[in-house]
Amino acid sequence: MTEKQFSESLGREGRQTGEATMTTRSELAGKRCQSCEGGIPPLATDQIQQHLKALPDWKMTPDGKRIRREWRVKDFVEGLSFFERIGEIAEAEDHHPDLHLTSYRNLAVEIWTHAIGGLSENDFILAAKIDQVPVELKK
Repeated sequence: MTEKQFSESLGREGRQTGEATMTTRSELAGKRCQSCEGGIPPLATDQIQQHLKALPDWKMTPDGKRIRREWRVKDFVEGLSFFERIGEIAEAEDHHPDLHLTSYRNLAVEIWTHAIGGLSENDFILAAKIDQVPVELKK
């Protein structure tokens, strides 16, 4: 798949907000991750910032190559169950995040497109789908 075909298959539609195209969380969650074998550039910083507006709980990592979200869940079992549900989504989308569980209830998920060494729209699609997964947080 060429870079142009990949970009077209992802669809860059969204709502117009001034000059930039704004995609909502539900629009991202309604898309499917597209196969990416490399050969395309990572998203530009302005594109990343637009997607992050739709996913305010996700933050770019300091290296600018990944997005990350953290949770403090009820307990260890809830953390494992949450990761299992994320794993099912990741398998269905064929796009796999890094999952971190520390101190028995602190969770973090990091997402990036390994084949391009940075962020693609697939990362934001997966993040939006993860945001829909219910999880019981520590009160």
